[in-house]
Amino acid sequence: MKPSKPFYVTTPIYYVNDRPHIGHAYSTIAADVLARYHRLRGVPTRFLTGLDEHGLKIERRAKEMGKEPQAFVDSMAAPFREAWDVLECTPDDFIRTTEPRHEALVQQLWTRLEQAGDIYLGDYEDWYCVGCESFKTEKELLEGNLCPVHKKPVEKVKEQSYFFRLSAYTERLLEFYESHPTFVRPAGRFNEVKSFVREGLRDLSISRTSFRWGVPVPGNDEHVMYVWLDALTNYISALGGPAAEAPLYKQFWGEDATQVHIVGKDILRFHAVYWPAFLLSAGIAPPTQVWAHGWLTVDGEKMSKSLGNFLPPAPLAEAFGTDALRYYLMRGVAFGQDGDFSHEALVARYNGELGNGLGNLLNRVLSIVKKNLGGVVPDSPRIGGVVEIATEDGPIYEQLDRTLEQKAQEAARESARWLEEVNPGRALDAIWKLVAEANGYIDRTEPWSLAKRGETGRLGVVMYSVLETLRWLSVMIWPFMPERAEALRTQLGLKALEDREKDVDVWPAHFGELPAGTQTALGTPLFPRIDDDEKARIFASLGLGRDKESDRMSEQQEGPGAPSASGATQNSEPAIAADATPPEPFAPDMSFDDFMKVDLRVGLILSAEKVKKSKKLLCLQIDLGEKGPRQILAGISAHYQPEALVGRRVVVVANLPPRKMMGLESQGMVLAARDEVGLGVLSPLHDAQPGTRVS
Repeated sequence: MKPSKPFYVTTPIYYVNDRPHIGHAYSTIAADVLARYHRLRGVPTRFLTGLDEHGLKIERRAKEMGKEPQAFVDSMAAPFREAWDVLECTPDDFIRTTEPRHEALVQQLWTRLEQAGDIYLGDYEDWYCVGCESFKTEKELLEGNLCPVHKKPVEKVKEQSYFFRLSAYTERLLEFYESHPTFVRPAGRFNEVKSFVREGLRDLSISRTSFRWGVPVPGNDEHVMYVWLDALTNYISALGGPAAEAPLYKQFWGEDATQVHIVGKDILRFHAVYWPAFLLSAGIAPPTQVWAHGWLTVDGEKMSKSLGNFLPPAPLAEAFGTDALRYYLMRGVAFGQDGDFSHEALVARYNGELGNGLGNLLNRVLSIVKKNLGGVVPDSPRIGGVVEIATEDGPIYEQLDRTLEQKAQEAARESARWLEEVNPGRALDAIWKLVAEANGYIDRTEPWSLAKRGETGRLGVVMYSVLETLRWLSVMIWPFMPERAEALRTQLGLKALEDREKDVDVWPAHFGELPAGTQTALGTPLFPRIDDDEKARIFASLGLGRDKESDRMSEQQEGPGAPSASGATQNSEPAIAADATPPEPFAPDMSFDDFMKVDLRVGLILSAEKVKKSKKLLCLQIDLGEKGPRQILAGISAHYQPEALVGRRVVVVANLPPRKMMGLESQGMVLAARDEVGLGVLSPLHDAQPGTRVS
């Protein structure tokens, strides 16, 4: 179902104590994907990001740099704007908390809280973390009075402070949560929030006198506002605030619109407890949803300057391509969970899913169209509108064609549903099922054989079906990879989505709308393969040293190969066995303890290639949720085309010792079953995350 309400999506506003890194990019790209999707649906959309520029941490950082605070934050704004430009992020507004428009709205909010009777003056003493810009109770601290987030000593602070009566909102918040069951996502995080509130809330200190870099409290310039009251207000100050003359606020805030805050799990409490309490006090509706994603590590390590893995996004975008980086972050890390950024896994997904999957699909189809049809989209029945067309050679419109259309419809519905549920990774899973289906369709219909036999009618139906599927894919991938989506459309002879009518829903819905006679133009590959030499060059440009792990990973990916077993992919059809055979006899009983030794895991196939000089083996690179993909050899080449396997989830025996085959090492086994129909790999019923234990 098409979204109907105006859509407002926000990122956290980022601290400017340092330059943007890959964690900032993750949040911002996710918000951009959601904004682009809603724009494609013709829905009024607004995307906000910006900078948090007040607080003790900023004041101290500026002093370290030998600058006044305003000069320091001014110098730090440009790198964030430039990073979002490089990453093709398209915010409608970029707010800074030092702007007059923001400071005025923060003071208005303070006045509303005061008028509601929820602010009073008192004295405060507690432990304060400068990094979090928040107080910590003793039970929250680690041994040695360390902040549990930053692992640094907290400071004892005692000063006069204004307080917000947060304790008065315990029951109101719980009632709000009960009536808004999707207010916080994922559900596990919501349970944490509700548990915290049920324990009882303490009144919140909301002003400081120990530093000056902040928004002055109305009527008492000796106090500056607590930085989180200041920062959270950006979401409404950027809309002009709750004033009669603020049209953006009226359009994008309240029950007549959908608001989604994308935040990291470390700042969930501020957004899911303090922020709705402030708004309820001020008589303002809280947002629709707060989506808390996890933390990113880099190659298994927490990001740290001392480890040299504090990754700025621009060099990665230059090395791998902006769209490839966007794709990897949205598919390689399950939204809402912690994830790991791995350079090796990025290369594997690039070559497997983007190059071998989508790029190869476009290239092979346009090559056939150019060679046999003059590069022109053929005349063809509207798929789904014709039951059968008969010729002397029999029907040229077959069940395979109907199946491809059905899979396209499913992919469009499923990816839209996941995007509306703020789950970009699952949306990409649905889209890549269609990529695999289209590659499998080509393998099964063999258009090169149709051309050789002169079956031009059937060839036209097959080519039209795949070209139309590619048109659908060009729209569905646009939120994730806008530049590559436009390049795909250019080769299909279609106008750019950037030039569409802005209030029209262009999400694919009707199969068969690609105009016959459209001139295609086979161009350069969408995703040129990153071979070993190119990978070495890229890694060197990024300053990545070669350690044992990267050497091992490189050896795995040099060629296809590894131990026997089974593995396969999305919607590929097994070969039909000549004779049905009875089930094999059951094996002798085994002990339960022996069974428990078998470690079965969900794996995601990133790439698949035939092993040279082997008729049976495919070399699979499989994501098991580890630092890098595993190489597994599977004896299924007679049953599956390699391209059809990319993107499929399979069940892997993960604790078998490595085994050498054809000079290649296999690090596990993919499970499969064989009957009279053929051989098929086992897959979980839903898209569980790679590494999930099967029990």
